[in-house]
Amino acid sequence: MESSSSSTSLNFLSYWNYLNFLLFRPVLAVLFVLSFIILWFCWLIILFSSLFFLLECINKNFKFIGWLLAWKLVLVHVPLVQEIFGLRKKPVKPKPPTRRLSRYYNSINSHTSTSQ
Repeated sequence: MESSSSSTSLNFLSYWNYLNFLLFRPVLAVLFVLSFIILWFCWLIILFSSLFFLLECINKNFKFIGWLLAWKLVLVHVPLVQEIFGLRKKPVKPKPPTRRLSRYYNSINSHTSTSQ
């Protein structure tokens, strides 16, 4: 009887080994590979979402730069915009001919001309 019980236990162990070898190991290998694929897809999703966020920030900055260029190059020359924002150029006053330096040099010239 002992031999029959030991043979059934050996048969059970051999079935377990076959089941382990033919079913569990391939399933675990497939799950291992799938976990790497899922991790890779998660990494790609994070990478692309950060890339889209970066592109959105750059796009907003380009819009701001575009408005700034339009303001500096075009809108400041429109008379209505100049009037609204107080950008009208003040009338230029002509410089007086007798300023400090011109008076100084004129006095030097007059002294040299009288001394000669």
